Amino acid sequence: MTAKPGEQIITTHNYFTTDYKLIVEKLQAINPVNYANTRNFINGDITYLAPYISRGVISVKQVMDVILKKGYSFLEAEKLIQELAWREYYQRVWQEKKLSIWDDLKQTQSDVVHNKMLTALLNAQTNIEIIDQQIKNLYKIGYLHNHIRMYVAAIACNIGKAHWKTPSKWMYYHLFDGDIASNNCSWQWVAGAFSSKKYYCNQENINKYTHTNQVGTYLDNSYEAIVKMQVPDQLLGTTLLQLSTDLPITSLPIIDTSRPTLIYNSYNLDPTWRAKENVNRVLILEPSHFSAYPVSENVLNFILELCKNIPEIQIYSGEILAIKQLYNQSELLADDIIISKEHPAFEHYPGIKDPRDWIFPSVKGYYPSFFSFWKKCVDSTK
Repeated sequence: MTAKPGEQIITTHNYFTTDYKLIVEKLQAINPVNYANTRNFINGDITYLAPYISRGVISVKQVMDVILKKGYSFLEAEKLIQELAWREYYQRVWQEKKLSIWDDLKQTQSDVVHNKMLTALLNAQTNIEIIDQQIKNLYKIGYLHNHIRMYVAAIACNIGKAHWKTPSKWMYYHLFDGDIASNNCSWQWVAGAFSSKKYYCNQENINKYTHTNQVGTYLDNSYEAIVKMQVPDQLLGTTLLQLSTDLPITSLPIIDTSRPTLIYNSYNLDPTWRAKENVNRVLILEPSHFSAYPVSENVLNFILELCKNIPEIQIYSGEILAIKQLYNQSELLADDIIISKEHPAFEHYPGIKDPRDWIFPSVKGYYPSFFSFWKKCVDSTK
């Protein structure tokens, strides 16, 4: 499967364009002051750039650079830059913790009743009307507002008393901006496994930030009462979650073994990456990766459409070793034939790994809290 030069980019996703030119227009339209003032509300002036950042179409640094070039001061843009830094922080956690990103990071999640999926969440039947509506939207458009994600995680882990891991996989499966680091760490933050305390919501808070007025629910109570209450009847049902990804059937890509091959993946779909170089370009969809981290058909189609922004890219459903083996008779050195971008999910790739475009490249390693990380980031700019 190959996207030809100049091929029209057609998206089936009405909410999130997959046309790179339109994505850049969205990037240029950011207003960080409005964002800071309204971001917590469901209809706030947020960027809707998360799917493109997560999929590597644009970088967090690219977003910050655009903001500052538009004339906003660091202070005016600080809230948005800080939110971008959260993404960077979670990536640094993943780099250090590797597969332990799937374990409780700071302490064991307390008061866990089961490790299953809440049926009410899966079926959008929590009886919290805006939450159910937003879960249905997630299934359709692959996106949830950040406040809704926190509410959903709180309902799953702290009201329904599920361990965070299974419902986090469910949410990741459906998100266009699915990012294992951000998703896992955020769920753990809500569940109290990566924070000093659990995050709770009540109906008053939900109503405020979603502009709703529902009353009489199991969340229509004080925080003190909600912390102490038993699992509501509506959240008692559980389901064994079964997720899988049906990858497209493809042939081996046609590789000119006199040239290196750039490897793209679901976290690197950057059309500008080494754009002028004479190389093979392959989007690789490894069955091993999607078996471990499955995504929905909707998400997979979004990824496939985004890759059409990259001229002459070929799509291959198979393991990276098959690409390397195509060079068996080549004169190129093994370390030069395959080029990718560094990423914790793809450390097994052979060859050259280009660095990602970090906002704070000098701030590396594990920090136990975001704000200890953020302090180092701010200090690094002085």
